[in-house]
Amino acid sequence: MIHTITVVGAGTMGHGIAHTFSRHGYQVHLYEPFEAVRTAAPDKIRTELQFMVDEGYITPADLETGINNITMFDDLEAAAKDADYVIEACPEKLELKQELFAQLDKICKPTTIFATNTSSLKLFEMIAQLPEERKKRCMVSHWYNPAYLIPIAELSKFGNMDEETFQEVYDLYVACEKQPVRVLKDIAGMVANRILHAQARECFYLAEIGAASPEDIDKALKYGPCFRNATTGMLEVADMGGLDIWLATEDNMFPVLCNGDKACSAMRELVEAGHLGIKTGQGFFSYPEEKRTRTQMEFYKRLIVQLKASKAYG
Repeated sequence: MIHTITVVGAGTMGHGIAHTFSRHGYQVHLYEPFEAVRTAAPDKIRTELQFMVDEGYITPADLETGINNITMFDDLEAAAKDADYVIEACPEKLELKQELFAQLDKICKPTTIFATNTSSLKLFEMIAQLPEERKKRCMVSHWYNPAYLIPIAELSKFGNMDEETFQEVYDLYVACEKQPVRVLKDIAGMVANRILHAQARECFYLAEIGAASPEDIDKALKYGPCFRNATTGMLEVADMGGLDIWLATEDNMFPVLCNGDKACSAMRELVEAGHLGIKTGQGFFSYPEEKRTRTQMEFYKRLIVQLKASKAYG
C-alpha cells in the first residue's frame, strides 16, 4: 500500500503535486536541492490551498491537513528512503532523470514505485540504467499545469509493470480526485499533449495568417469546440454527429489545415523578441504589470469553476 510519497522537485509542478497528495491524507516528503525554490515552496503551497478554500472547493481543515502532511527536505536520501511512491518533477533533461533514478534505486526500498511527470521523454530511455526488477516498478505519471486544478493524470501502461502494481497507483490517483488515463503506447507527448498541440498548431497558424484576431480565435475555441469537448470527448462527439458527416468533412478539411512540422513563425518571432507571454508582459496579448496578478488569478478562478463542473461529467 502507498502511504508515504516523495516528490522530487518543488518548482512549477512539484509543489502542486505535493499538496494534492498531502491534502488527501498522504504523508509527503518534498525534496528540493535549490534553496531559493525550497524556501519559496511553503508559501506557494499555503497560497494555493487558501485559494481553494476561498473558492469553496476545500475546507480550512483540508488546508491544514495539506500543510501538515508535507515535510520539506534538502537531502534526497532522507526524503526518499522510506517512500512507497516517488514522483520526480525535474527539468526535461534525459541525463538528469537517468542519474536521478539511478540514485533513487540505491536509496529506496525494492518495493518503491518510481514515476516521472514528463510527457516528452521516453520512459524506457529514462530507466535504461536500472536493474530489470526495478524497471517493473517504473512508470510515467503525467500531470497538467496547474497540477492542483487540472484533474487529468496520464499513467503509462507499457507492459513493464504488473497489473497489481499499476492498479495500486491508479487507485492512489482516484483517491486524490484525479481522472487517470491509461496510456498504452510509449509515444512522445503521451495522449493529452498530442491532442493539445495538434489543436494549438492550427490556432497559432490561424493567428499567423490573420484569419481572425487572437481574441476571436480564443473565443471561437472556448465557446465552440472546447465548450462541447469539456463534457463530451472528441470520439463521442463524432458518434453523436454521425461518422459519415465527419468523414466527408475531414476529407474536405484536412488538405487545407496546417501541417507544419515546426512551431509557427509568429510564435518564433515573439520568442526571439523576448515576448514570452504573461511572465514578460507581452505575448499574443499584452499583460501590463499592474494587471498581471489579477489576470493570473482570473485564470485560476476559471479553472476551479471548471473543476467543480467536471464532477458532473460522468
